[in-house]
Amino acid sequence: MSLRNRMCSTFIKRQVHGNSEIVANCKEIRNRNPRNLERLRIARRPIGYALEKPGFAYWHKLTVKETRHYVSAEVRHFENGPVITASTQEWGFKKQLYRLKDTTSYINLARVIAQRCLECGINEVYIEKQNISGEKEILFMEEVEKNGVILEEPKRYIHSTGSVPFREEKPWESFE
Repeated sequence: MSLRNRMCSTFIKRQVHGNSEIVANCKEIRNRNPRNLERLRIARRPIGYALEKPGFAYWHKLTVKETRHYVSAEVRHFENGPVITASTQEWGFKKQLYRLKDTTSYINLARVIAQRCLECGINEVYIEKQNISGEKEILFMEEVEKNGVILEEPKRYIHSTGSVPFREEKPWESFE
């Protein structure tokens, strides 16, 4: 380090500015990440209509589709459609697997979709348990759970009124 850099570093001190003054004077806050409200469990969750089948009371839904030659899995957002997809039709699966529709392909597809979910920040997904019919799909769901994705979305947080004796913990507070 040169003498000039040493002299400059001793005379110049960094000042750390907080956001407290800005937030205190702020009249309006704009959330630029709408998925953040889903993580906090306060976003609106659509409940659909009573006669609509299948209903869509979820934020993210995991579906598995089996076609004639391939198996594909996707995580769908209720508004934006498919967020994450994986299929045995991809080149990496074709290169590594002997058959593209057997039990091992379901297990490996589950590992890949779980890893992609966790990389994208999706920790909980909704799954329709009544539509799980085969042994391969059961193994798929077990493998997704083993890899860290929870197959049930948490309940939506609703602010309680004063007359309710039990108040839920707020999901954004940490007591560690």
